[in-house]
Amino acid sequence: MKLSATTLTASLLVTVIAVLLIIPMMLQWERPPMESTQLGFRGLGMDKITNPRLAEKVKAANPLPTPDDPVPNDGVLVKDDKENYKNVQVLGDLDTAQFNRLMGAITLWVAPQEGDNASCAYCHNVENMASDEIYTKVVARRMLQMTRAINTQYKSHVAETGVTCYTCHRGQPVPANVWATNPGPKQAGGMAASRDGQNLAGQPVPAFSSLPYDPFTTLLNKPAEVIRVQATTALPGGTGSDIKATEKTYALMMHMSTALGQNCTFCHNTRAFSNWEQSRPQRVTAWHGIQMVRDINSTYIGSLTDVFPANRKGPEGDVYKTNCATCHNGVNKPLYGFSMAKSYPELSVPNP
Repeated sequence: MKLSATTLTASLLVTVIAVLLIIPMMLQWERPPMESTQLGFRGLGMDKITNPRLAEKVKAANPLPTPDDPVPNDGVLVKDDKENYKNVQVLGDLDTAQFNRLMGAITLWVAPQEGDNASCAYCHNVENMASDEIYTKVVARRMLQMTRAINTQYKSHVAETGVTCYTCHRGQPVPANVWATNPGPKQAGGMAASRDGQNLAGQPVPAFSSLPYDPFTTLLNKPAEVIRVQATTALPGGTGSDIKATEKTYALMMHMSTALGQNCTFCHNTRAFSNWEQSRPQRVTAWHGIQMVRDINSTYIGSLTDVFPANRKGPEGDVYKTNCATCHNGVNKPLYGFSMAKSYPELSVPNP
C-alpha cells in the first residue's frame, strides 16, 4: 500500500514532536551502571542506589570552608563595652574578640562580594554601625537567634554537628534552595481556571513528576497538615488521608529524597513503609528535621515578613523559607557531616 505525501508528512511531524518531547525527559534519566548497597535484611529491597558519575558534581556543590583560627579572649564582654559596641541585641554575651571573629566569618559566609553593598556594608551603615536602617541587619539578628535555637533546641536532628550561616548561604546573600508559596502555572479561564495544586510534569519540586508543585506551604510551615498516606483506623473520618493529601505527602517525600541524595529506603522499610518499628533510625532523625523546619519557617523566618522588601519575597508576598535542600544540598549530612559549629561555639549557646 502506498502512502500519500500528506500522510508521510504528518507521520514525520508526529515523530519530530515525539522526539522533542522525549529529549527533555532523557536529560533527567540516569544511565547505568549504577551502584547498589544493601541497607537492611536481604529480600526487603532496602538498597541504596547511587550513580557514581554524579559524585563529583555533588561534591563540587558542597565545598567545605576553612574555619578561622581561634582567638584568645580579651576578657571584655560586648555588653559591657558600651562605648564601642552599641545596639548589640543578640551576641552581647560574647567576648569582644569572639564577637569580631564571628562578624568577620559571617561576612565571608553571607556577603563576601566586593562593592558598596557587600561585606560589612551588606548589613551595616559603616558610618553608624549601631543603626538598624538597613533591613538586612534586622534579618541577620533574627537569623543568629535562629541558628542558636537550632544548635541548642534541635540536637535531635543536628546532633553535635550543628549549623552556621554557611550551612545554608554558602557565600551567597540568599541561599540557593529556598521556597515561597507557589501560585502555579497560569491557567485558562472558566472551568479550567485552576489545577488545584496539581503539577505539570517537568517541574523540579516533585522530582519532575505530576504531583503537587507546592507541598511546602501546608507541610513545612505552621499550621501544618498531617503527613500521611495510610490510615491507622478502619473507618472514614479517623486517621485517614484523602488522595490530595496523599499526593502532597508523596511530593514532599520525593523532595526529601532528592535533597538528601537518598532513596526512600534510607528511612523506610519497603515491606511496611508506615511502620515505625520496622523503619531505620534515620526516619526518626528526619521526623525531627521536619518539626525543626516547620518551627524555623514560622517562628523565625515568617516573623520577618514585614521586614523584607517586596523584591525579597515570593509572588504571593510571603518571605522565602527553608526546606530540606536548603541545608542538605544533595547529601544526607550537610557538608558531608563537617561540623563548622564546633569551630564557632558561640553559635551553640541558648539565646539570652
